[in-house]
Amino acid sequence: MRRPLVLLSLSLLMLAAGCAQAGSTPAAPGGATSPDHRWEGFSQRATETAEAWRPDPTWTHGYVPLEGPTVLTGDPRFTPDTELAYQAGWYRAQAPLPGGREADGTIRFPDGTLTVPLVSAAEAYRGLDQGDPPPCEEGPQSPPPRTKGGPMIEPGPDGWVTGPPQSACTPLTVTAVRLGTAPVRTSRGEAQVPAWLFTVRELAAPVARVAVAPQATEAAPEPRTPQRGAPDGVVGAQDLQMVEGLRVTYRLGVGACDTDITPLVQERDDVVVVGGGVTRASGICTEQLKLAPVTVTLKAPLGARPLLDVLTGAPLRLAAR
Repeated sequence: MRRPLVLLSLSLLMLAAGCAQAGSTPAAPGGATSPDHRWEGFSQRATETAEAWRPDPTWTHGYVPLEGPTVLTGDPRFTPDTELAYQAGWYRAQAPLPGGREADGTIRFPDGTLTVPLVSAAEAYRGLDQGDPPPCEEGPQSPPPRTKGGPMIEPGPDGWVTGPPQSACTPLTVTAVRLGTAPVRTSRGEAQVPAWLFTVRELAAPVARVAVAPQATEAAPEPRTPQRGAPDGVVGAQDLQMVEGLRVTYRLGVGACDTDITPLVQERDDVVVVGGGVTRASGICTEQLKLAPVTVTLKAPLGARPLLDVLTGAPLRLAAR
């Protein structure tokens, strides 16, 4: 009669294992991950990457954006066509776009503020609009009616043409613009940055284009990690996907036949180094880079700490949103 209890205990054990963080390892003293001997190469390279991080003063006192200048301010409720238009930068303006010089604006960081010059709405729109969509393709259509006694007109090589377009070919329509702010991930954490907010007829949320003038925007410093091959089985992080509390999601660059994809992290008080471990295929495989999203749970919120790729030493940028 003890069998139901044994089965229940086994079920609870399996549930607990399924809820554990995939690839996470307990933290060791000093903020590094604990020694998993499979990933000693990662630990050594991560230590070198962290100790080589020497940013210039602009990293902590200037405006160094770690994502692109176009961001969404809410859920746009994309359709496949509008998402394609947004990603491609297809817009048409049906609202006045002021071109005069704006007064300086203020960036609000978690650790202070910075006054910066701004661009006009017209200049911001020129950066937002990346060109026109391709011509609309015409779809199949019923043949025209045959006139009495007249010849029957044969269709062309692509059949009859009519009806709605068969592929996305419509730009997004800007109907209004105003100066506001948008959240932007920077070297000093997430900041509220002056931005032109474009109301788009086809989207449920405005599209923001950062209004900070180019001369006030600093670039991330060049990494100083030793330029040598990756440790065996260690792969690099390609970009940052999301930061939410203690959870950080990023994408690894892995091979098409790699298995056992494991997120790896070395967390320190001033920097966080991420990458991954994989098991390489023993046979023949195509040379193809795949992006594999993984999530790690930190001991403390990321805050303003840079998130560095273990192989290049470069700070990860937030993917387009």
